[in-house]
Amino acid sequence: MRLTIERATLLKALTHVQSVVERRNTIPILSNVLLSAQDSALRLTATDLDIEIAEDAFATVERAGSTSAPAQYLYDFVRKLPDGASVKLDLGGDDARLSVWAGKARLNLPVLPAQDFPLMPVDALATRFEIHPGELKRLINKTRFAISTEETRYYLNGIYLHTAVTDDGPKLRGVATDGHRLALADAPAPDGAQGMPGVIVPRKTIAELHRLLDDASGPVEIAASDQKIRFQLGDAVLTSKLIDGSFPEYARVIPKQNNRILRVDNAAFAEAVDRVATVSAERSRSVKMALDGDRLTLTVNNPDAGLATEDIPAEYDSEPMEIGFNARYLLDVAGQIEGESVQFEFADSGSPTLVRDESDPNALYVLMPLRV
Repeated sequence: MRLTIERATLLKALTHVQSVVERRNTIPILSNVLLSAQDSALRLTATDLDIEIAEDAFATVERAGSTSAPAQYLYDFVRKLPDGASVKLDLGGDDARLSVWAGKARLNLPVLPAQDFPLMPVDALATRFEIHPGELKRLINKTRFAISTEETRYYLNGIYLHTAVTDDGPKLRGVATDGHRLALADAPAPDGAQGMPGVIVPRKTIAELHRLLDDASGPVEIAASDQKIRFQLGDAVLTSKLIDGSFPEYARVIPKQNNRILRVDNAAFAEAVDRVATVSAERSRSVKMALDGDRLTLTVNNPDAGLATEDIPAEYDSEPMEIGFNARYLLDVAGQIEGESVQFEFADSGSPTLVRDESDPNALYVLMPLRV
């Protein structure tokens, strides 16, 4: 194998694929990136056996071939080369090492046979459709903060992607919950998405997809089955196993009759929560909200650290009430609000609270209260 490739082109592809590689692997070849040169392209592939990312990069190929080399060392070396450098990769002859050089900088890397690299089998992916990258990124951004990190509840360790029928027609919906909060976002269902099986896309896959979406320009092609999902973004293809489990019936926890309405300036609310939470207990991070007419009082009382309170203007037309929440959860939701104001819908101090962005009817959030 021998080829020449621009440093920026190689770095972009390496940046996308190397992040899948686990730093500590008991299987040596999983620390490598598969390099396959053919025609006028270098294909780079990395996997952790659950996720696989492959990307084609334009290259001048003098001799076709394939091998695998340590992903992290190759990435770090290329990353440190000067802008505009031309990178040569060469493998052949008696030296069983991959030579990488640019100008006077040279790196020799040990290799493992390409035929030993574990590629993910291609399954029949019955559901296929295209979506604008901005819409897909929005579904991820609006929901991923609520993904559970509790491994024992593995079926919550991802975003539940499915189609839903609403009054406004079919929607492609993303839902995430950790049992304490829930985030839901809708996008118009693309042609071909109707009837898509509900799939749980793992947390790591979501992170890798989000990274790829940063550089996406054209439509994203999505293909899914009950076991796998594939995203094609230009020259990059991300294939992932799905979480094998049943996502909870989330509609049951979305309140329907919460009629105590609070409206408050979102920026002022977030800043006030952040300030009073300075003295909150590290474990619960609880903040008490006292609602009374045109005033919202935020209070944190920590016997070990002190007392913090702050009043902010609000619109509230029901009887006074007090309710507590985790400060971090409040700030996470506030960070998703794009409009100037945020709307809270309460039933009572012990029931789930619905949070809406008045500028975005296609997203909603549910928060479970704390005792304060």
